[in-house]
Amino acid sequence: MVPLIDKFVPGVIKKLPIPKTPIFNTPDTPIVGTTQNHLPLADIIDSVLLYKDGGAAVILESTSLNFGLLSEREQEAVVASYAALINSLSFSTQIVIRTQRKDITQYIQYIDGAAAKIQNPKLANLMTSYRNFVLETTKKRNVLGKRFFVIIPFSPLELGISQSFKLLTKRRGPLPYTKDYVLKKAKIALFPKRDHLIRQGARLGLRLRQLETEQITELLYNVYNPPKETIKENKDPSEIEEKDQKQ
Repeated sequence: MVPLIDKFVPGVIKKLPIPKTPIFNTPDTPIVGTTQNHLPLADIIDSVLLYKDGGAAVILESTSLNFGLLSEREQEAVVASYAALINSLSFSTQIVIRTQRKDITQYIQYIDGAAAKIQNPKLANLMTSYRNFVLETTKKRNVLGKRFFVIIPFSPLELGISQSFKLLTKRRGPLPYTKDYVLKKAKIALFPKRDHLIRQGARLGLRLRQLETEQITELLYNVYNPPKETIKENKDPSEIEEKDQKQ
């Protein structure tokens, strides 16, 4: 029952219910917000990232070059080519190096499976020695995997002064304009820059390739949702050896 309050009025007695305090009321439906609402990305079309503010970007993945193994003359040539690449840039770029700590558990299991199929005793001993070498190496240092990316951005200001001014006054949906319009302008501006970097990278002995839509999606998913192997603490190689011995 709702408690009542007696209000005395000359000749009249009124009973009024106590109002509920709004602070104690809970909503019937929970407030849910996805992570995608907080990301600047609107969509990925034709291997081009579209941002919510009207910008865009292209991602290139580069191969690596072991600079320390080159001769002195080759190192000088690489440095000169890199200087020429930097001096030739008339636009902004971003270089991203993604480093991940590797879990060798699956690799050790793969080696064990391959060793079990070897019938030659000498080859089996070589496989066992290689397995022990990998375990001893990982005890002394961390096994890291590196990937190299070059991002070429497209600013929404490149849409034009009048179009950029509309960005500040009108905003409907995830993009200020249609995706086809932004994508067309982005391709015109980004593709020549992409081709220029690919040619300059070839002079350095590097092969740059543009990531496709599926590859960009997989990359971004792994960035925001790291695999379980990288989240959990890497196992000590000695633990792998003990587990194999018990089996």
